[in-house]
Amino acid sequence: QVQLVESGGGLVQAGGSLRLSCAASGRTFSNYAMGWFRQAPWKEREFVATITWSGNTYYADSVKGRFTISRDNAKKTVYLQMHSLKPEDTAVYYCAADSIAYRATISPDDYKYWGQGTQVTVSS
Repeated sequence: QVQLVESGGGLVQAGGSLRLSCAASGRTFSNYAMGWFRQAPWKEREFVATITWSGNTYYADSVKGRFTISRDNAKKTVYLQMHSLKPEDTAVYYCAADSIAYRATISPDDYKYWGQGTQVTVSS
């Protein structure tokens, strides 16, 4: 079992930056690939970024070049640094853990554990 708790969301103006954190507890953090997803009102949950246990990353085209995912296995934490935020980035952001640590998957069905989400609101 892995418990995930996101933090760092908030209200920011367009063009601004935020850093989200996701702290994990439970089983060995490095045994999991980690992902960030987001869900805007009346939309399906969508993939944002993922990072394998060894640090390989993959991003959605909509955030490539603006967002950076990273992880600190010693602190059991995954981060999402977001720059040049746009109003369309407004959503609840979720972190998730995939038990296949070397896999960089964009499908939410592949992630076994989820956090409760943190709201990011970007004003124009």
